[in-house]
Amino acid sequence: MARQFTDLFGTRPTIFRAPGRVNLIGEHTDYNDGFVLPSAIGLYTRVAISPRQDRQLVIRSEQFPGHFAFNLDDLPQRRTGSWCDYVVGIAAVLEQDGHPLKGANLFVHSEVPIGAGLSSSAAVEVASALALISLNGAVVPLADVAKLCQRSENTFIGAHVGIMDQFVSCFGKAGHALLLDCRSLEFELIPIPDRARMVVCNTMVKHEHASGEYNRRREECEEGVRILSQWYPEIRALRDLSIDQLVQHEKDIPEKIFRRCRHVVEENERVRDGSRRLRAGDLNGFGERMRESHRSLRDLYEVSCGELDIMVEAAEGLPGYYGGRMTGGGFGGSTINLVEATEAEAFADQISDRYQQATGINPAVYICSAADGASIELNGAG
Repeated sequence: MARQFTDLFGTRPTIFRAPGRVNLIGEHTDYNDGFVLPSAIGLYTRVAISPRQDRQLVIRSEQFPGHFAFNLDDLPQRRTGSWCDYVVGIAAVLEQDGHPLKGANLFVHSEVPIGAGLSSSAAVEVASALALISLNGAVVPLADVAKLCQRSENTFIGAHVGIMDQFVSCFGKAGHALLLDCRSLEFELIPIPDRARMVVCNTMVKHEHASGEYNRRREECEEGVRILSQWYPEIRALRDLSIDQLVQHEKDIPEKIFRRCRHVVEENERVRDGSRRLRAGDLNGFGERMRESHRSLRDLYEVSCGELDIMVEAAEGLPGYYGGRMTGGGFGGSTINLVEATEAEAFADQISDRYQQATGINPAVYICSAADGASIELNGAG
């Protein structure tokens, strides 16, 4: 990558990298101030950067089309519809936050598959943020980097995502999942037993209505909080509600809103219980929580789809399989499966065959271990 950059721009780059992530359990809880248990994975986005003498931000990629140049004094303030939005949005938010930027050449290369539910966007954002911040010598705590990246996604891109993806891309640790309280941002690293592997199965489909439905689910949760605050004025988000409190008012809430709320409230408890089981090495118990999560996402939150359900069903009965579910926003993308390490390769082959026979689609399957979060990979000044 460094050689490509030098051939393109004539200077030596500094390279930053940030990982994609998979969420073991805790889906659609992050924007409800809840709990999640993601892990960074060893698929990285790299951003190479070197300073320019002018005020231009020049963005290129070998993978993605288009050559882009923006004047830092006249940056767009909302998305343009191109992949470069994930870089430009970070630049715009940094400027708004009082981090003056310098002109730069950037070259982006990503191993994180697009549309697979593995948070390719957060990986680009975090790596870009670290790269841009590095040019003015500022020191920005990683938690603040994650918040800036989330704000870019919310305000510039227009996706009302929570903090999870950007946070674990910053703070991931090899061999561990990250139990994150999305309100306080306190987190605990939970070891993933060495005998287990995460097998990510990309269905290779992403349905068109995904982004609109994602934002709609958030609105439905907010409506639930608004209604329930009549009886519980202290609640700020669904994370503040117990299942007993929710069920007590089932008849007072529209049926669809109740189902959305029930998923979130029960999913938060699944995260806490699942984390205890994982910490204790109870992989079978953790796998059952994963199965419960998928059923809830399918039936209560209604963010699964036929292909995801087929992929989840295809895993059942295979040797070494502890449990699995859809991961990410839904309506396509990937499933996450916890599998005995010695059986992971055979599992990957067999689930691919089963899914292809059922759908006619050839999936992409990745055998993953938990990886480290964002870092500098090559110092161009060195």
